[in-house]
Amino acid sequence: MDSLTQIVLGAAVGEAVLGRKVGNKAMLYGAIAGTIPDLDIVAKYFTDTVTAIELHRGISHSIFFAILMSPLFGWLVWKINSKANATWSDWSWLFFWGLFTHPILDAFTTWGTQLFWPIDLRLAFQNIFVIDPLYTLPFLFFLILTSFQQRTSAKRRRYNRLGLIISSSYLVLTMVLKGVAHRSFTNSLEAQGIAYTDIDVRPTPLNTILWTANIDTEDAYLIGNYSFFDTKEIDFEAYPKNHQFLGDLKNEDKVKRLIAISEGWYTIYKREGGLYFNDLRFGLISLDPKETEFTFSYLLLKNDGKLMVEETPKFRKDAERLLSLLWDRVWGN
Repeated sequence: MDSLTQIVLGAAVGEAVLGRKVGNKAMLYGAIAGTIPDLDIVAKYFTDTVTAIELHRGISHSIFFAILMSPLFGWLVWKINSKANATWSDWSWLFFWGLFTHPILDAFTTWGTQLFWPIDLRLAFQNIFVIDPLYTLPFLFFLILTSFQQRTSAKRRRYNRLGLIISSSYLVLTMVLKGVAHRSFTNSLEAQGIAYTDIDVRPTPLNTILWTANIDTEDAYLIGNYSFFDTKEIDFEAYPKNHQFLGDLKNEDKVKRLIAISEGWYTIYKREGGLYFNDLRFGLISLDPKETEFTFSYLLLKNDGKLMVEETPKFRKDAERLLSLLWDRVWGN
């Protein structure tokens, strides 16, 4: 999830663990704990593109990391706040839950997380977008109310508990909504007589009303969108796989790793300037039926016999266009 959401979750968890003893300091350090796992993004400044992608939501988003690092962070904060009414164990417990709930929440997104690192298993339930105001804003509202209460107040615990309950309930609801959307996609595929081998369903940005699906067929992937306000049949656009374009590059280590990262959901496009690897899990840069550009696309270049992988840049105008089309499409086809 986005940084603000993880800060809010970490602060609420910190409050639940230690708020009665140290007041708003529990929120502060809980927010810090909720932020720490995402510091793995600095890897992009020290490693190549593929390695940075692999490291994101890797070890820092695991149970192993939470268990290993919480005593260390707990000890540091205990030393800084030696006069506070909390022990090393108390602070360590706060950091464990802050570090642990972060990847738990991320597991519900499209990117997912390697919660059981070093076991090579990425959890990605894909029932909530990385930014969802309906999850974050009510949660933030109750957290703010909590912060203005006395640390021993019953209202303080009640407000914080309400924030956790409402946000968690919404998360459960998104699982139900995904099930409904998945059923609508499969019914539409059956009605249109489309044979397929796999289907991948996820929410579109900022909402859980409009859903999108990748459909795996023999030579192409189909992409379709479904809103709960739709009244017409779902339209599916075909995107050729073009895996044969890789040629000998399919034996390159970086390409094999990109395929593993994309979980096999990828297309290869030839364009002016080179060969592009498109990760389908995050969809197209817009909802235009004629769109051919993907959100995550990587240029594959050979330089002196060495394969270089470069992520294509993203532009603000593309985001603005997506939001405009998204707003229109949410209300039905």
